[in-house]
Amino acid sequence: MTTSKTDHSHKNHIADYSHIASQTVNAIENISGVHCGYRRAHAKGICCQAVFRPSGLAAPFTTAPHLQEQEVSAVVRFSGSSTNPAVSDFMSPAKGIAVQFKLPDGSITNLVGATIPVFFARTPESFLDMIQAVHRAQEGTLGPIDLIQEITSHFSESKESLLAVKKLMPPTSYAECHYYCIHAYFFIDHKGNKYPVKFEWIPAHGVHTLSIIDAAQQPKDYLEEKLSQRLKVEPVVFHLHAILGETGDPTDDPTTAWPEDRRRIDLGQLYISDIIKEPVDLLMDPAIISEGMALSDDPILNFRHDTYAVSHERRRQERRSE
Repeated sequence: MTTSKTDHSHKNHIADYSHIASQTVNAIENISGVHCGYRRAHAKGICCQAVFRPSGLAAPFTTAPHLQEQEVSAVVRFSGSSTNPAVSDFMSPAKGIAVQFKLPDGSITNLVGATIPVFFARTPESFLDMIQAVHRAQEGTLGPIDLIQEITSHFSESKESLLAVKKLMPPTSYAECHYYCIHAYFFIDHKGNKYPVKFEWIPAHGVHTLSIIDAAQQPKDYLEEKLSQRLKVEPVVFHLHAILGETGDPTDDPTTAWPEDRRRIDLGQLYISDIIKEPVDLLMDPAIISEGMALSDDPILNFRHDTYAVSHERRRQERRSE
């Protein structure tokens, strides 16, 4: 396990990617148009009320308040990956989970995950290139062969992600998906030691999927409907696992998975109890984290901070103009 010393007064420094954030949001909007008031990605979603009950096993590695022993409340948003909020659940292969923990002092910390273990772009620039390539293909200025050549120019970094998407089967429920938080962070203990860490949400009832034929016959919003039905009977429960990195495990590359034999710690359980109306101005920025944690040097993680801010501000302006 890799550890290092850091100053007790450590403050998270978020790299500035504002110069490319607006370009990226524009490019995403070009794919399926502007859907006023909706997120530019993961547009279709459903929010729930939850509590997180920590196991206390994280205490030797971090002072993060939501990972000690005190129960904290949380808002959970499940979503599809599409930029179009009208798309059916079946037509949006990857699913997402975003959890916002409310800390004892009233502040928040976020954790965002998806059903694929790695991202498809290593840098903000390559992410933008790929989004623009898809748009050119839609406009007819980039044919199928040219699109393939464009994507394969980034193939070395996209291979794991594309293979993961190809293997995805439609889930039976949002409650029965394995969600990977993709980005590396650092735990910081009370002595200032840093530990590289990734996170995963593991469903307590296991992972279950549908066949393509069965999924195609489901209602358009079947995942929301099944979640609503289930919560009338019992809470949905996830375990939060921390995966501790070792020397050589990249913290700056979200396109590369860590070895499967890394140490895991069960940090606690998330109990989801009720569906709620999405809170006004809910922002699930994965770069907003608590004390006892630090951002890694992953450029995509840092880039998401500025990109989420641009999308969030556009949504706010759209709501004001209604």
